[in-house]
Amino acid sequence: MKTLDASDLARAEEFLRLNARLIDRRRFALHFRGGSAQALVAALRPYENPDGGYGHALEPDLRGEASQPVPAQHALETLHEAGADTDPAVRRIGDHLVSITRPGGGVPFVLPEVRDAPHAPWWQTPDDPPGTINPTASLAGLLHLMGADHPWLAPATAFCWAHLEDEDVEPGPYDALAILTFLDHVPERERAGAAFERVRAALSAPVSLDPDAEGAQHFPLDFAPAPDGFGRRLFADDVIEAHLDALVEARLDDGGWTVNFPFWTPVTEPEWRGYITVERLKTLRAYGRLKA
Repeated sequence: MKTLDASDLARAEEFLRLNARLIDRRRFALHFRGGSAQALVAALRPYENPDGGYGHALEPDLRGEASQPVPAQHALETLHEAGADTDPAVRRIGDHLVSITRPGGGVPFVLPEVRDAPHAPWWQTPDDPPGTINPTASLAGLLHLMGADHPWLAPATAFCWAHLEDEDVEPGPYDALAILTFLDHVPERERAGAAFERVRAALSAPVSLDPDAEGAQHFPLDFAPAPDGFGRRLFADDVIEAHLDALVEARLDDGGWTVNFPFWTPVTEPEWRGYITVERLKTLRAYGRLKA
């Protein structure tokens, strides 16, 4: 069994100091150095817009200032990490989501304003984009996790249930991740369990079980970053153990990790690497592979 120790953690910290955004350095400090939750929330604030949404490259592949749905997801994730589930920003995010919600209760993957600023080429949208399960399910799941009480949440939850009851649901990898976030946290636990069993084969279909697979792959630990949650149920113990070994081995010589999708402009490389390095360390600790 491959593990990392305190010296490896120190190397990752130095990598982050040299390369990562302030928000990811503060995420590391919070999780691994007893850092301030308030400092992390403060680092999130500059990404917020007056409409309550988030932009300004909080999602590194969206370089524009305008609010977009996926950065709102990242903001909720960060607020929850910081224990700030009741921060007023959560309510502002809900208000913003109401303003961009489509008939049926879902929000689009990306809004047409994406065209007004530099962005990764895979962020494309029609002029009038429909609501989509990604990121609606992630947003709804996170708000349920945070105990939010906002008018946006009920119709968004109904949208997600309707999507899951479609017998022809064939989620791509990011759709599957969004669905798992929703199922992990929606209050209707019995219904969530039944829905998971109904779609579990479809959820695991986009996953590569080969730890050495190259290219823009999605691996079991992307779906099961911690031992709890529905994602962990998708994979046998030996598969998880093999991918944990591979994750330890995937650390680069500079002490950090990288992602397996393209960097379309130079600044996104350190931004994504800083983010994913914190995520990988969290996963290794959650599975007992970080001895620090």
